[in-house]
Amino acid sequence: MPSSALHVARTGLEAQDARMRVIANNLANVGTTGFKRDRANFATLAYQDARVAGAQSSNETTYATGLNLGTGVGIQSTTRIETQGTLETTGNTLDLALDGDGYFQVQLPGGQLGYTRAGNFTRSSEGQLVTTQGYIVQPPITIPEGTTSISISDDGTVSASVAGQTDAAQLGQITVASFANPGGLQAAADNFMLETGASGQAQIGIAGENGRGHIKQGMLEGSNVNIVEELVDMIETQRAYEINSKMISAVDEMLRNANQTL
Repeated sequence: MPSSALHVARTGLEAQDARMRVIANNLANVGTTGFKRDRANFATLAYQDARVAGAQSSNETTYATGLNLGTGVGIQSTTRIETQGTLETTGNTLDLALDGDGYFQVQLPGGQLGYTRAGNFTRSSEGQLVTTQGYIVQPPITIPEGTTSISISDDGTVSASVAGQTDAAQLGQITVASFANPGGLQAAADNFMLETGASGQAQIGIAGENGRGHIKQGMLEGSNVNIVEELVDMIETQRAYEINSKMISAVDEMLRNANQTL
């Protein structure tokens, strides 16, 4: 029994360590544009059924309750919380935020598409709308030389005033990707998400239609991390870690006494 209790306590330590890593990552990204906080999900490990409820207790009766001994806890998954972050006005013409659901599309090296809520875009030397890493926003938007101002409407239509031209030139339209299960997207580096079988295929459409968010020019979406909530979770995790550590010490003491006695 003591060795079984020791195993349970150790699984508790491992689970709380994983939870602390999730909390630490959330706090580390509190200032990351478009970041969505994660939550650790746990599940009980297999139970040892010493006595099954409903089994015969005599020729005429059955046990009303069983005797089930748990073997600990393990981390089951992490869930990304997709709530909207605060929209912050930057005044930068090429900063874009999504007010609502959806993702911007970006072509990653190798041709794979990445999806992001971070709309801190810029203009490349060739005039293309790109991320800070130089990845091209999809569909491609090329800003001509001599552009004096750029206007991006809520539906993603990009127009530019060019020196020497009286009418504004329409450069294209930024579309928005949505997913049946955005929680199934795979997190990657540099604020990008990747499509998976769990997320379903990207559904590309116009911003503001079919549940997609509107595009807001001159704004960025902040992280949805709530510092107070994360600190409360951190304190709770620390307490749980301490309790499991004390349990290990207590079980070690029981085993030491048993060995000395025997």
